[in-house]
Amino acid sequence: MDLQEPTIDRDQILFLDDPNFSLKNVCVVTGCASGIGRATAVAAAANGLQVVGLDLDGDGAQKTVDIAAGFGGKMEFVPTDLTSDDQVESAVKVAAKMGTIKYLANIAGIQHIDAVENFPMEKYDLMQALMLRAPFLLAKLCLPHMKSSADGSGVVGNMASIHAHICTIRKPVYNITKFGLRGLTQSIAAEGEGRVRAFSVSVGFVKTPLALKQIPAQAEQRGISQEAVVRDVMMGASRTKEMMTPIEVEHLFLFGFSRFSRCLSGGDLLFDGGCVLSY
Repeated sequence: MDLQEPTIDRDQILFLDDPNFSLKNVCVVTGCASGIGRATAVAAAANGLQVVGLDLDGDGAQKTVDIAAGFGGKMEFVPTDLTSDDQVESAVKVAAKMGTIKYLANIAGIQHIDAVENFPMEKYDLMQALMLRAPFLLAKLCLPHMKSSADGSGVVGNMASIHAHICTIRKPVYNITKFGLRGLTQSIAAEGEGRVRAFSVSVGFVKTPLALKQIPAQAEQRGISQEAVVRDVMMGASRTKEMMTPIEVEHLFLFGFSRFSRCLSGGDLLFDGGCVLSY
């Protein structure tokens, strides 16, 4: 069983013909240093957008910039602590200088596995700040740029999860934040009057560093092998038994941003291999 994060190849990227996918327009992507954030940043840049990636991992983010450049894309990395309002505000100002902010992908996230009665409140505060407050603040700051653009349009994509539909044990704060992101998505859409759209993406387990790092911990807690964690725990309720790749999740963000999704506003793209159906 291959438990390594996949590489990104050109033939895996979703390319879409959209007049708004141009260097005059900016796509802000959080969590750009790895996983789904990296894949989305690379694909957005390869599709002709000016990408501004936010993260704290400078080495990982620079690798993303290099990958995007290899596909002919334009990407700038802005080191940003998403739990700092000042740094978030500064990052949006930098992004606005590079073009018109038309797209925002809120992807950054972390995980902490523990029961409610044992959950450290400092972890609760960190996860809330990073995974719910920061997306709200970024949307608040980016929406005026979208509304003041030439056609008054823009799109916010939020990285939700099957945990925005169902709750699994020992992930209470992850569950809370993902349910919250669906609420944020619907709130933005309700106020967007059809011109500014918002959508969320809900997937099962993806081959990202965030998910892959959980496997040894889950194996130790449950007293089973890592292969059994993937097969029986992570994919146990799913009708499909193979983890998604980050680039497959990128397809959903690019599709949601594009002209082909004009009626996707407030909706959730649930690509979960049937997990929620079977749960």
